[in-house]
Amino acid sequence: VSGVELSPDEVLALLPQQEPFRFVDAILEVSEDHIVAEYTFPPDSDFYRGHFPGDPVTPGVILLECVAQVGVVALGIYLVGLEGGLEAVHRRLALFADAEVEFSGMVRPGEHVTVSARKTFWRRGKLRSEAEMRLDDGTLVCSATISGMGVPR
Repeated sequence: VSGVELSPDEVLALLPQQEPFRFVDAILEVSEDHIVAEYTFPPDSDFYRGHFPGDPVTPGVILLECVAQVGVVALGIYLVGLEGGLEAVHRRLALFADAEVEFSGMVRPGEHVTVSARKTFWRRGKLRSEAEMRLDDGTLVCSATISGMGVPR
């Protein structure tokens, strides 16, 4: 089985998360070592109704999910494709394993973020990345060490 280098659009198309739980609009760059993606948080997202009424803020768990979808799931799809081809990608499901995250800013409804992640460990389907999320003005929203693994479907 030979590997295949997937384009950013191909990786995005293979991302298993879908609306309303997909937090990646576009993948700007992807390579064996890193990924850069973007997302705009829709102002009408249901979670804003309760977090917090009159002063909505994107929940930290949603920010972490966005980072994980980029730095573990999307980057993992790319790496599995490189090693085993498209068939290998279709046979695996990426699962979140753990994270150490530090929040340093907030994301309001309608704001656009860029998530970048750098691979620090990749072996036997387990991926660890150092990731960060920034607002358009460069403000760091959060940084994280995140891990996940691919399991057979």
